[in-house]
Amino acid sequence: MITIVIADDHPIARAGIHNLLSSDPDLIIVGEAENGMEAQELVEKLRPDILLLDLKMPGPRPADIERHVRTNYPETITLVLTAHDRDVYLADMIAAGVRGYFSKSVRGETLIKAIHRAVEGESLITNEQMERVKHWQESRNGKREELTEREMEILFLMCRGFNNASISKELGITRRTTAFHITNMLKKLGVNSRQKAITWAYENLMDDFHFG
Repeated sequence: MITIVIADDHPIARAGIHNLLSSDPDLIIVGEAENGMEAQELVEKLRPDILLLDLKMPGPRPADIERHVRTNYPETITLVLTAHDRDVYLADMIAAGVRGYFSKSVRGETLIKAIHRAVEGESLITNEQMERVKHWQESRNGKREELTEREMEILFLMCRGFNNASISKELGITRRTTAFHITNMLKKLGVNSRQKAITWAYENLMDDFHFG
């Protein structure tokens, strides 16, 4: 028997996954979590063979959940099952140590087979996924290296909610200089708004800025 905890904040999604996996008599759903903290608690309490983890839930970051599981309960294998198949999320979760990363559009029989393969010790990260991560990292690093130290400082303050006046006061520069740096930064990042620059920073500079 293979024991499984399903972590997803949508009850309908959890029910659908539960029904799908229950079609295989070898798969036993031992718990369901609707947020990241519950997922960690259920892994600690139940020690499942598999944690099926969605990425968009309240609570700790999914990558932090996986690092916690890997460190404390290495016998539990984490597989991501999500509707968010973006390169940045894929890279983050592979770096954290998940064994597989699947879109919710995956066929049921494929997911069931993947669970069996994971328990047998197989990594389910594909070559295509690794190529995606490589290209994403190259693009991210290229843009990050283009930013000057001052632009990085301003971007960090933008992420903290500072407006131009506050940034200028914090760094001891004029508003005109602040606006100049922001304009250059947006061009280098290939975005057309402050919010998009902030989103890029949250997705790509997690380690640099130590976001929550």
